[in-house]
Amino acid sequence: MLCGGKKPYFAVAVCIVTLTSMVTLSYLRLQRLSYLPKIIQEGSRCRGRITYSTITPLKDNRTFIISAYFDNRESKVTRVIGIVHHAEVKELYCWFCCQDDRKMYVSKATIDVHSDRFGFPYGAADIICLEPEGCDPTHVSVHQSPHGNIDQLPRFEIKNRKTETFSADFTVCISTMFGNYNNVLQFIQSMEMYKILGVQKVVIYKNNCSHLMEKVLKFYVEEGTVEIIPWPINSHLKVSSKWLFMQDGTHIGYYGQITALNDCIYRNMRRSRFVLLNDADEIILPLKHSDWKTMMSSLQQQHPRAGVFLFENHIFPETVSTHMFNISSWNTVPGVNILQHVHREPDRQDVINPRKMIIDPRKVIQTSVHSVLRAYADSVYVPMDVALIYHCRVPLQGHLPREALIRDTTLWRYNSSLITNVNKVLYQTVL
Repeated sequence: MLCGGKKPYFAVAVCIVTLTSMVTLSYLRLQRLSYLPKIIQEGSRCRGRITYSTITPLKDNRTFIISAYFDNRESKVTRVIGIVHHAEVKELYCWFCCQDDRKMYVSKATIDVHSDRFGFPYGAADIICLEPEGCDPTHVSVHQSPHGNIDQLPRFEIKNRKTETFSADFTVCISTMFGNYNNVLQFIQSMEMYKILGVQKVVIYKNNCSHLMEKVLKFYVEEGTVEIIPWPINSHLKVSSKWLFMQDGTHIGYYGQITALNDCIYRNMRRSRFVLLNDADEIILPLKHSDWKTMMSSLQQQHPRAGVFLFENHIFPETVSTHMFNISSWNTVPGVNILQHVHREPDRQDVINPRKMIIDPRKVIQTSVHSVLRAYADSVYVPMDVALIYHCRVPLQGHLPREALIRDTTLWRYNSSLITNVNKVLYQTVL
């Protein structure tokens, strides 16, 4: 007997464990089989309309596709960055067309809604599908069903399929530009500081901005520094300018910032050594080094297992200024002159300063705003004496008198180059 013997209770326990294990393994095997690609059509050419939109709604209007990326870090999958309703989207399928063997495959997707949703009903999601063996599909369609008419489905290019040489050491991801953004002077100063510190590319997810800001963006795009990703998220969802759900009928927080950041990581995974995740009014400012390259070389030597470097955010209130660098021609340009704001707020008791990041994109799976959610490498908190985030904005501690603030003129180390470079841009765009 399988479950007999002199010690019946022990035998029964062993029997139950054995049977449970067998059932579990069978279930897991069946589950894996259900996600394997299946041939649904043969002898047909690849069809469907290729879409180049940044945000594409599916017919259910509960799923929005951003971009698709090849990811072979664990297995050969297509990872689709999207936005989904966390409770109402239960099943999705990837439709692959293989040109070489003229076969259509369907794979059931794993839908991984990111944990940092902050209460909103819609959140960033990874829609992950195993790719067919012996096929390197160039495009994918996403559908709620494994059945249907491929001609009616949008097709998305699967990016990162080809290995590329790095075109940038540092890429800054800014998400998202909204609210008729018009802080022109500070934006130009940030851009020129990024270039001084070592950036080659700045990717901006743009919802809207002022006409004057459009002229500045056009200049930087033509220069080759800026890449604009259109971000019309409010055409599809009710967006909030806050990060926490307020029971106000909105669908997603901060104009879908987290989705944009994750897309930016995968977009630059094969073309940039490092990616910086910060806002346009933030500058990761080295204190011990002259630029990001020497700083990151030192940090990597100290932390060889790290792929995520977190820097403390420090507020330099725009309400407290100095008479230094009062450049008359700049006074006609809308926005803040960061050279005049060199007093930072002290740390608040029992409050942890938020952080922004420099990451190795090939070692990150999912990110939030102030930390990564999943990665293949360690995260390191960079000490404040190595670098800090210069964040010039409205104060968080507006009640403090000037003498309670900390004078920090680190930014002035770059004043000569910064003034010269800003003037060049202003005279070609605004003045």
